[in-house]
Amino acid sequence: MAFVMVLSYSRHLFLRFYLNGAMNNFLRGHVEAFTAWGAVPRVVLYDNLRSAVLERRAEAIRFHPTLLELAAHYRFQPRPVAVARGNEKGRVERAIRFVRDRFFAARQFKDIGDLNAQATTWCLEEASLRGCPEDRNRSVSAVFAEERPHLLPLPDNPFPTEERVADAIARKTPYLRFDLNDYSIPHTHVGRQVEILASLERVRVVEGQQTIADHPRSFDRAQQIEDPRHVEALEAHKRAGRAHRALDRLHHAAPGSKGLFKLAAERGVHLGVLTRGLLQILDTHGADALAQAIDAALGENAAHLSAVRHFIDQHLAARGAPPPIAVALPNDPRVHVTVRAHDLRDYEQLTQEEALEHDPAVKP
Repeated sequence: MAFVMVLSYSRHLFLRFYLNGAMNNFLRGHVEAFTAWGAVPRVVLYDNLRSAVLERRAEAIRFHPTLLELAAHYRFQPRPVAVARGNEKGRVERAIRFVRDRFFAARQFKDIGDLNAQATTWCLEEASLRGCPEDRNRSVSAVFAEERPHLLPLPDNPFPTEERVADAIARKTPYLRFDLNDYSIPHTHVGRQVEILASLERVRVVEGQQTIADHPRSFDRAQQIEDPRHVEALEAHKRAGRAHRALDRLHHAAPGSKGLFKLAAERGVHLGVLTRGLLQILDTHGADALAQAIDAALGENAAHLSAVRHFIDQHLAARGAPPPIAVALPNDPRVHVTVRAHDLRDYEQLTQEEALEHDPAVKP
């Protein structure tokens, strides 16, 4: 969508392109035009488009409520042109024709950002330096300098034009869907109601007054836009969860492991190595053997993994049992063992043939 606004006296142009004609882009065009001019016209004339006029019956006019909010913020008067009065919108129509013929025709650009950058330069140069239609002896820029002091000043803050989703919720995963793309949020906010605010450049996720996520906006489809900090926090949370589950498993299998970990922490033993080693012993020797070995180690005031393994070996030797040998298979998809059950009728056939061979009643 091309947004064109032209000042009636100087014919100063503002030109901007958007990906669609949504109401937010219509509002953005106003805000960017007023910002570029550094001032606001007292009256803005509109054709009877739906973004401005929702309903009209003769002189009874129902404006779009969001447009009225914009007008109140900038203190200008919105006014629709009279029906079938082409002379009232001739300035805009001539400006659009001028844009189409002198700017857009055969122009090359990489993307919409490049197109808008070229439009800004063109408005400040060629369009601004052309002769003013009301006074060909002066340029548009010279007449605009005369017109500008008669315009309204800008308010302290621009009118908000961000697209808004007020009741967004990430149900299961730490991602929010917006405009057919997924944006990451902190995992701590899954299941909580937040708000999405999107400009043309950024997508922000806020909770109350706090911004919990801020991403560059993507206009692609089915993209996953992530903040590395969100991913790292989620991975750390999962690692902590796995460690917590591992400790719960050890404490349940061998209650004495709580005292072993406390003593190991006091002596500076690497708790991660201790946890992995105890889990391995639990898997290979069982809960009873682990519990006995830990109790024996604590009885000797030992808090390291080798002590637990020593008492495991002692218990096995006392029973005359060989140590179990763990089989470690590589994590390779090519290593895949499949056991197929054979048809037992084949074995029955072999048995029958063997019986016939030894039966003296059977002659060759």
